[in-house]
Amino acid sequence: MTEYRQQRYRYSEAPIWQLQREYYEELGLDAWKNDQVPQYITSNPMIASAYAEMIFGFLQDRASKGHGSELVYIVELGAGAGRFAFHVLQELCRIRDYAGLDLPPFRYVMTDLAMSNVLAWRDHPALQSFIEEGLVDFARFDAVHDTEVELVVAGTTIREGDLQQPLILVANYFFDGITQELLYVGDGHIYEADVIIDYPVQTDGLTPSAILNQLSLQYEHRRAPEYEQDDYPYRDIIAVYQEQLEDSHILFPVAGLVCLERLNKLSQRGFLLITADKGDHLLDNWKFSEPPELVLHGCFSLTANFHAFQHFYEEQGAEALFPPHHYKNINVGCLLHLDTPKSYANTRLAYRQFVERFGPDDFFSLKEWVDRHIDSMGLQQILGFWRLGGYDAEFFIQSAKQISSLLPEANDEEKQDIWRGIQLMWSSYYVMAQRYDLALDAGLILFEMDMYEEARRFLEISVQADTDTIVPTVYYCLAICCFEMELDEEGLSYTRKLLEVEPDNEEALALLSHF
Repeated sequence: MTEYRQQRYRYSEAPIWQLQREYYEELGLDAWKNDQVPQYITSNPMIASAYAEMIFGFLQDRASKGHGSELVYIVELGAGAGRFAFHVLQELCRIRDYAGLDLPPFRYVMTDLAMSNVLAWRDHPALQSFIEEGLVDFARFDAVHDTEVELVVAGTTIREGDLQQPLILVANYFFDGITQELLYVGDGHIYEADVIIDYPVQTDGLTPSAILNQLSLQYEHRRAPEYEQDDYPYRDIIAVYQEQLEDSHILFPVAGLVCLERLNKLSQRGFLLITADKGDHLLDNWKFSEPPELVLHGCFSLTANFHAFQHFYEEQGAEALFPPHHYKNINVGCLLHLDTPKSYANTRLAYRQFVERFGPDDFFSLKEWVDRHIDSMGLQQILGFWRLGGYDAEFFIQSAKQISSLLPEANDEEKQDIWRGIQLMWSSYYVMAQRYDLALDAGLILFEMDMYEEARRFLEISVQADTDTIVPTVYYCLAICCFEMELDEEGLSYTRKLLEVEPDNEEALALLSHF
């Protein structure tokens, strides 16, 4: 029987935050294996394309202001599995090359708390071409403490005042996972909501995730007059909460605000922040709010307080862009902490087009519906949604069975569009800890379309990637591909390999009987 001890903590000093750090540092990229920590919603090609368009708009704006020669740094906070950065870089380069405009040079810096992640990105095959071009670099960055960014590839350090261009910051599912204060507003006063935790006495051998799953949290209020003092750095925000909230718990992102202030000092020209999270910028959504619940998924997440960021920086003359409608799954915001932010027309227009009108949250809501109805969709509907999602590999894997069932009725144009989609998907595929056999699914679809040369290429990639778990059907398909291409010796070789796995396979024996 597990024994517990009970202890009271200030919310920002509770052991949950240390467990969060240990979880990511111990697991590294495995934290995202098989979606233990959700990643699709902020890592798919569609959201990456929206960010690339906003970054491209910003580069256009800087060029139009006569700042086209200095390097622009794009720093992603908590880059996680690395898939998002890869998709952003790929799309940003495509837009740049297609437009053919004179733009400032840029460098994307992927950062994370876990050094093992940084080293894994540096060695990832999909990022090597960007490294060679000088378009990507990597750094370990602790958002709670660090004031500088030490670049792994360049071997240089970005320090206070170094940057001539504004800094672009990307922060997805970031502010909800770092230290926060928990306040309670009642009768016009501010209280801290301390957390009382029932904590296992014996934690030896338990992972951070296992400990988090065993914690029991309760809350008690304690008057905190320091927040009401005129010299409190965020007094203006607190005053709004005192005036407009009652009987409300609110997560207050002091660590996030301080992190942005430290990063702001790296540049002499301010910053552009693009952020996505389960987070509210509308104060009404914090009214009468209950104490937060830890949403557990390996580690934990909370609801980010975007209202605090928006209010603090708008008081300093920044412009904060958030959708005028309510979000369902993810809220995407853009904060322009720059001189004359309204003069950044291309950046603002890109936000309007790729987030406000139809953005990542809308796409994810549609995808949830598509996932439930894929078995009833026609080929044109599947192709249309696949295009909308940027030829995403995960959607193709989900829809491969349905595509296969529809191929007998498909016309030549549809088959050509499937082949084009597979090519684009493959060029944008970022291998993660969980390895989908994308080459196998693509090869089998191409085989069913009688595209034998193309099918052979993908099926051989599948075989070479995992020789221990080869599906016997793959050898048969490869044999047929080779015979159709008049490569009889290769075809016989695959037939014999199939018989080694299944000696009584009638199709393989029939093939051999012809020789």
